[in-house]
Amino acid sequence: MSIPAFGIGTFRLKDQVVIDSVSNALELGYRAIDTAQIYDNEAEVGKAIADSGVPRSELFLTTKIWVDNFARDKLIPSLKTSLEKLRTDHVDLCLIHWPSPGGAVPLPEFMGALAEAKAQGLTKHIGVSNFTIDLTKQAVAAVGAGAIATNQVELHPYLQNRKLADWSRRNGVHLTSYMTLAYGEVLKDPVIIRIANERGATPAQVALAWALQLGYSIIPSSTRRENLQSNLQAQQLKLSADDIAHIATLDRGRRLAAPARLVPDWD
Repeated sequence: MSIPAFGIGTFRLKDQVVIDSVSNALELGYRAIDTAQIYDNEAEVGKAIADSGVPRSELFLTTKIWVDNFARDKLIPSLKTSLEKLRTDHVDLCLIHWPSPGGAVPLPEFMGALAEAKAQGLTKHIGVSNFTIDLTKQAVAAVGAGAIATNQVELHPYLQNRKLADWSRRNGVHLTSYMTLAYGEVLKDPVIIRIANERGATPAQVALAWALQLGYSIIPSSTRRENLQSNLQAQQLKLSADDIAHIATLDRGRRLAAPARLVPDWD
């Protein structure tokens, strides 16, 4: 099983904006789409997919279960509601969006429910998001080695998450990077700009290529067709070992996603 290396994210995109973004992405050749229950855009994503004419079999569709739906009697019904909105009978990947706040729902309970959703054919693969090393270990213990398809985490040049990344690599847990461009912050960085100029690339392409070359999947979003197209070209950009080493020096623990009631004890 392999998670696509490159997809489109839809965080903070709503209504016609997300329809246009997904529609443009599909026209340009994107085939992996990431959404979530809490994004409140699953129905619009489903419409864009339905109107695109792209066969469902060509798509890799991800959604995430929100923390209010972790209880055993809520998780699967909530996923079925998501599927109705997305106009499909299954997603390719379903993630636990954040650890349960304060441990309100025990991890074995919601991971067990997620595994049952997979057994019922509602999702082909399961995984987690925003999980620490310890929580990932617990998730693996709950559903078995190899069952966790990915851990989707904030990861960009300013937050390189090295402890988690190193542990995940050693233990065969794939990472998906979100906010790879740090809301555009890293695009203004002199090191990124210098590398982009030397490579005849854009700063965004450099940051995305960096994550790809480290083995992460990425799901950058954009509302502009030209940026969606440009981002795709990061897949052809090859950075040198020196480029990677210089970007490594940019890590400053700059975390952008830290909703108060959800934050775990980060590594």
